[in-house]
Amino acid sequence: MLELLKAGGIIMVPIIACSILALAIILERFWSLRVSRVAPESTINELWRWIKKKDLNARKIKALQSSSPLGRVLAGGLMNAKHGREIMKESIEQEASQVIHELERFLNPLGTVATITPLLGLLGTVIGMIKVFAEIQLAGVGNAGNLAGGISEALMTTAAGLSVAIPALICHRYFIRRVDELVVSMEQEAIKLVEVVHGDREIDVDAEGA
Repeated sequence: MLELLKAGGIIMVPIIACSILALAIILERFWSLRVSRVAPESTINELWRWIKKKDLNARKIKALQSSSPLGRVLAGGLMNAKHGREIMKESIEQEASQVIHELERFLNPLGTVATITPLLGLLGTVIGMIKVFAEIQLAGVGNAGNLAGGISEALMTTAAGLSVAIPALICHRYFIRRVDELVVSMEQEAIKLVEVVHGDREIDVDAEGA
């Protein structure tokens, strides 16, 4: 770590800070955006069984709400199902908007890291090259070894910035795609719930994998 700081100069400090931030976000999002946590199949299967047996009550809706993000969305609709289809749909949409906001948590900072670290690296290189040219003005170009070393140090920040930005950008795009897939899955289950509750659709518990 100290060698990197010496090689790249002061600009390496924010680049290393960005790398630590990016790593923390990536690990946290991998853990938080698991399908088994956001939209577990067991939760939805249990809900269909309750509806099929007409065994749904306030206590079970509360348990559904606390079980997962998908459970929160479905429970929000069930709590207002008696007020009609439109109110139920609005309640689901309102709860879903909060859940989606939570699913997208930290993705903006990760995207920012992917954007600014190459710029920080370029800034470090420009500063380093300015120092190299200043040395040329003072000592001339007679010592090629010193010049090569100075240029190598100047390029270190660009390499470091790209090394942070590339995986951060890849993970940012991956997580956006993961959130989109989870949202589509929750939307399908919510539509199905509205149709089942209001008698427009029959639910086959066995077909749901129960």
